Amino acid sequence: MIVVNVKENESIEKALKRFKKKFDKTGVIRELRSRQHFEKPSITRRTEVIKAAYKQRMQEQEGK
Repeated sequence: MIVVNVKENESIEKALKRFKKKFDKTGVIRELRSRQHFEKPSITRRTEVIKAAYKQRMQEQEGK
């Protein structure tokens, strides 16, 4: 359960923004979308490897 304490004289918009940020960090939406359809474990691993290779290439390009 996410708890956001609203400080005195704090606008509702700021409190809502903090709530949304905390909610995004929990990863609930990401997990919900991944559970909507079944994906074979081999395909899951393959996509993770592809993402890792992409990140590594981007980091190498930054270093140059």
